[in-house]
Amino acid sequence: GVFLYNHLQQKVRSAEALAQKYKQQQEALSAQLQVVYEHRSRLERSLQKERGEHKKTKEDFLVYKLEAQEALNKEKQDSMNRYGALSSQHKILKNQHDDVKKQLLDLQLQHNSLKLEHRKSLESHSQKLAQLQQEKDSEVTNLQDTVFKLREESKLLRKAHQEVHSQLLNAQAQMEEFRQLKEALQKMPGLR
Repeated sequence: GVFLYNHLQQKVRSAEALAQKYKQQQEALSAQLQVVYEHRSRLERSLQKERGEHKKTKEDFLVYKLEAQEALNKEKQDSMNRYGALSSQHKILKNQHDDVKKQLLDLQLQHNSLKLEHRKSLESHSQKLAQLQQEKDSEVTNLQDTVFKLREESKLLRKAHQEVHSQLLNAQAQMEEFRQLKEALQKMPGLR
């Protein structure tokens, strides 16, 4: 009986120890489960918050997409208007360019014609100038000959003038002598 009692006591103590161990494990599991529940609750709140933020972000994105689409359409319209204006301006400038090109060709033809005319005029002037220079040289030569002849004639005239002047002086001297002689003769009573 004692042996059985001791055996049973050991079994009871072993069962109590096992029950205590299971109780501790249950408490640990319960604590872990509580932590898991709290973590799950936090995760659910975080998920709810994320869903709210995602919804708000989605709405913001839709608003941004709509605004971006409107801005893109407006910019596209502005670009089309600008393209139309630039296309018109390009046509006008192209027409102006063609006109200027035509004017340039006309001016080049006119320039070439004037250049040819200028060359002909220059050649004609050169020929006239050479002819005038030749005539001038000939005239200068003739004038130099005339001047030389006139100088020679002037020398001869001076010489003749000096001879005439000398003869005149001699004649005057003779006249004076004759006058003095006449006066002397008139003063002589016997010759009167």
